[in-house]
Amino acid sequence: MNHIDLQFRAAIVTGGARGIGHAIATRLLQSGASVALWDRDEAALASAKAELSALGPVHTAAVDLTELTAVQNAAESTAAAFGKIDILVNNAGIAGTNSKTWEADPADWRRVIDINLNGPFYCCHAVIPHLLQGGYGRIVNIASIAGKEGNPNAAHYSASKAAVIALTKSLGKELATSGVVVNCVTPAVIETDILQQLTQQHIDYMLSKIPMNRFGKKEEAAALVAWLCSEDCSFTTGAVFDLSGGRATY
Repeated sequence: MNHIDLQFRAAIVTGGARGIGHAIATRLLQSGASVALWDRDEAALASAKAELSALGPVHTAAVDLTELTAVQNAAESTAAAFGKIDILVNNAGIAGTNSKTWEADPADWRRVIDINLNGPFYCCHAVIPHLLQGGYGRIVNIASIAGKEGNPNAAHYSASKAAVIALTKSLGKELATSGVVVNCVTPAVIETDILQQLTQQHIDYMLSKIPMNRFGKKEEAAALVAWLCSEDCSFTTGAVFDLSGGRATY
């Protein structure tokens, strides 16, 4: 593992109790950061904290990211626990169910948009004032290759991730002279529990698009995110970093 220096940095990882978020939190802790895990699953949070506390300071907040007040409260509790906030990784998301757009359940559409897009917006809304107060910050949004290409039978997921890319670019410009940089990662499929939400047909379709003929690993995503959270990432903002095994074409 290459060393990335995040000593004395305080980070938030949403959806940090499992999957990619758990891997990111692990890598940030290994790099010297204190990490707040935000997740709605209290049992998973407790388990993750028990496991990860051996690596460094861990704070947890059980929070529904679709509720602005809950997100604001989590930001305040994190700032109180660590004395500041330096890093926000907007990782939490859901895949939703697979269906043709005209056959989709509107409630499922709203749920995916609410978690995948409104959640990162609420987190940025609540956390950016803390970053500005410190004059330094790193925001990393986890989007998806689907947000660039559009996956069939997943219009809600694709649209939400395309919007996260646009949010990243807008924020990058707004914060360009503030010391806060904002970037996003667009993975192809990463091997996590989110695959359990998808049909085998959809999984096979996504694998067929990847020239490396495999899905990404959580640790590969975490390594890229850790660099984007570091001081070395200082002249890059509003950018999109592909993690697609060769699938990305632009």
